[in-house]
Amino acid sequence: MKELNFDLMNLTRHSGEGSFATKACRARGLQQLADELHGLGFKLKSAKNLAPKHALALVRCWKGEGIADATIRNRLGWLRWWAEKVGKPGLIGKDNEAFGLAERVRFNGNRAKRADDETLAKVQDARVRLALKLEAAFGLRREEVLKMRPALADNGDRLALRASWCKGGRYREIPLTHPKQRALLDEVKALCGDGSLIGEGRNYHQAVKGYENELMRAGLRNAHGFRHAYAQWRYAALTGWKCPAAGGRTCDQMSGEEQKRDFRARLQISHELGHGRIDVTDTYLGRRWAARNVRGAAA
Repeated sequence: MKELNFDLMNLTRHSGEGSFATKACRARGLQQLADELHGLGFKLKSAKNLAPKHALALVRCWKGEGIADATIRNRLGWLRWWAEKVGKPGLIGKDNEAFGLAERVRFNGNRAKRADDETLAKVQDARVRLALKLEAAFGLRREEVLKMRPALADNGDRLALRASWCKGGRYREIPLTHPKQRALLDEVKALCGDGSLIGEGRNYHQAVKGYENELMRAGLRNAHGFRHAYAQWRYAALTGWKCPAAGGRTCDQMSGEEQKRDFRARLQISHELGHGRIDVTDTYLGRRWAARNVRGAAA
């Protein structure tokens, strides 16, 4: 094994950040970057030798191979993680436009999907059906609904998600604000006991496979639209009006006080969905501003 590959392998092994799947993906990605740098003629002896020129060379190579901008952004994320771990957090700028990458499209139509009785009736497996209900009621990801142990997560007035259950290893809390959320959580606890929806005698990967097969048999392409519907429901509850994706106003049409309420609602929803940036909510709620050159108001 080349020296850089070995160094990066040790970095990833000693990092506790993220779920098992996230860490495994990052480890594979960093090994790929090391191999590509070696192929480009950079014989780095240590991970600490990373420099801006290496990022530029990789991006040029990826663009020459016709790799999509979205994929390049993900790979730059691995590079930034690498730089941070070797004590160079500002080595690779956060602005992807500096690398000539297209702006990430935040909103591509309203993708909200309601978990109505007709849709859920197509799902035969009780555990998968409850998983879908949890995704819709709390805006959870598939990984989170499968790994979560409801008996431990239920804190009465809120759902407390442990870092090991969440994407990126981010602990978060989601408030229980509706009686249907409480009833659903009690139903899931009655089935799972002290365990999770993975169930006894299965591991996480087997549970994912069963989940995917069940959705396929039910004719459901995916359940991510339930998270969109949750976000839009929460926005209406927090602000008192519909979000732009559901036909509501953008901030250009709001008063100063309404803009502040919009900002606070989006910030809260971003946290509840497990994200760390307000701009991510554009994907779920629609663009905050109709015009790109307009700046938002902070709370």
